[in-house]
Amino acid sequence: MPAQPPNRTSSNRPPTYDSRSGGGFASILSGKPILKWGLITIFGLVVIAALAVWIYWQSLYRGMPDLPSNEDLWATGREQAIEFVDANGDTIAIRGPRYGRAINLEDLPAHVPQAFIAAEDKRFYEHDGADTQAIMRAVWANVTSGETVSGASTITQQLIKNLVLTPEQTLKRKAQEIRLARRLEERLTKEQILELYMNRVYFGAGFYGLGAASRFYFGKQPEELTIGEASLLATLPQAPSRLALTNNMTDAKTRQRYVLREMVDSGFITPPQAAAAEKEDIALTDPPERDPQFGYALDVATDRIDEILPTMPGDLVVQLTIDADLQAAVDEAFTRRMQEEGAKQDATQAAGIVMDAKGRILAMYGGVDYTENQFNRATQAQRQPGSAFKPLVYATAIQQGLSPYDVRRDEAFTIDDWTPENYSRVHTGPMTLSEALKDSINTVAAQLGQEVGEENIISLARRFGISSADGMKPLPSIALGSQEVSVQDLARAYGVFMTGGKRLDPHVVEKISNSRGDVLYERPQYDAEQVYDRRDAETMVAMMERVITDGTGTRARLANWQVAGKTGTSQDFRDAWFAGFSAVRVGAVWVGNDDDSAMKKVTGGGLPAALWHDMMVLAHDGLEPQPLAGAGTLKTLSPQAQQRIAFYRDLGMAFEGAATN
Repeated sequence: MPAQPPNRTSSNRPPTYDSRSGGGFASILSGKPILKWGLITIFGLVVIAALAVWIYWQSLYRGMPDLPSNEDLWATGREQAIEFVDANGDTIAIRGPRYGRAINLEDLPAHVPQAFIAAEDKRFYEHDGADTQAIMRAVWANVTSGETVSGASTITQQLIKNLVLTPEQTLKRKAQEIRLARRLEERLTKEQILELYMNRVYFGAGFYGLGAASRFYFGKQPEELTIGEASLLATLPQAPSRLALTNNMTDAKTRQRYVLREMVDSGFITPPQAAAAEKEDIALTDPPERDPQFGYALDVATDRIDEILPTMPGDLVVQLTIDADLQAAVDEAFTRRMQEEGAKQDATQAAGIVMDAKGRILAMYGGVDYTENQFNRATQAQRQPGSAFKPLVYATAIQQGLSPYDVRRDEAFTIDDWTPENYSRVHTGPMTLSEALKDSINTVAAQLGQEVGEENIISLARRFGISSADGMKPLPSIALGSQEVSVQDLARAYGVFMTGGKRLDPHVVEKISNSRGDVLYERPQYDAEQVYDRRDAETMVAMMERVITDGTGTRARLANWQVAGKTGTSQDFRDAWFAGFSAVRVGAVWVGNDDDSAMKKVTGGGLPAALWHDMMVLAHDGLEPQPLAGAGTLKTLSPQAQQRIAFYRDLGMAFEGAATN
């Protein structure tokens, strides 16, 4: 037999590749199943973990809000705020957070936006909304320190957080913030984003936007900010409450030094400029507080805004008809006289209103203390006007063809068990209608009411703008002002005489805009409705002028101005009124008590006439006197006519005296 080769173990033979077994790594796994399944398991876990991470990451965006439209970004997330300004554009008051007027980036000095970029986002012009480099640095710093010591929010992210997302500190919110920030950068330019940020960022103390912060911290427009002021404001977005300039200027100045250094490092300013800015003496203005003297007018304006704009945007700038200086002066004058005279006469409340010939409300006094009681006695209270309502009775008579020279008898008479009485409790016999109005004779007014008809009086009151006329009842006592009206409505009705028969439409809101200047409403120009004949209106002016020149309202006289008006006193001295007008102003005043209690014989010719005089002196200050159409046109009766009237009057008084005795 041939010799056999020596026997060799497999360990002595080099491994060979067998294509049938797969060879290499596969052959190793085939030889070690534990290793094989271990690697498969690890691979599976890696895949599952990656899938879980992906699912979790996607879950961070679940429920992510949509990015508002470019237009809506200006209003998104804003609390309701209304800035009230006067005719000159000066701020009267702000209700709600103090949002600034919109500022345009191009109008600002370069150092203003540069201060915010240096303070908040030095790589603002380099990133795409989220700064990846800054994020990685922040993560590393936070991980190595074991706590959150660094953030990486860009200006764009801060804008998204403030306008769209909640302030919660979670990974979900941060992920959404980054994604939305990058989307925003695809839609807006860097300049648009920076401008929006500076208009919406919170500066502490209730101030939102650079316009508000600049104005209320420094009393100037953003265009006037110095480097020192701009760098100081740039410290606030990081910690607006803690660093608010009104309560922590020390820490704000410390951070200001950091901002100035960053501005130098970025090449925005030079070291000498930074040193000068740090040493700059910066004075803060006192933040304006809402002044109670405007409260009543602001409430009326707010109600009107609700009517004009049922769905109000987040920010409004409302131009009022109120003359701020006049309002303040009227408030002071009323307060002083009520303290000096009202207290002595048990009169605890007063109300007044003054308007121009266009119906613009220039000043409104709704009560002695707005902070104590917001009920507006100039617009909301309905009180008996007493004899102040008589001009509407006489106006109805003049409209029906009667003359100021027509004679009626002042004598006792009864209508349906009602017997009107004069304040003096005596009767003087025959007198002209002009005399009866001048001296506020109740019996003659009651007679006229019966002659012209109560329904006609109510109809005229309605045309003249008395809103409560719809609820008035045709009772004989209406001629003596027994049915209630408001101060504003009485002034409005008297305005018909002032304007030659045209009805006044009182208003306090002139224009409504948003903070960017877009006009949302502007009171339209229109011709006032003619509700009364012009010649009849002038006749009434002539009669009502005599009330002030030599009648019951002499305390209301104005130097150098022709004025007309009427006093009014309700039963038991519960209400006292004076209303009147010149060629350019009309106003009404009421005095009384909220609980309807009686005063100490306060009549319309006393305290109310004095208050009206105070108000009108202020309202005419600086105006050139103008003639009042109809004033001074009453003819003087011939001596013979006067003698005849006097004879019958004396005879009537003699008979009345004899009957009494």
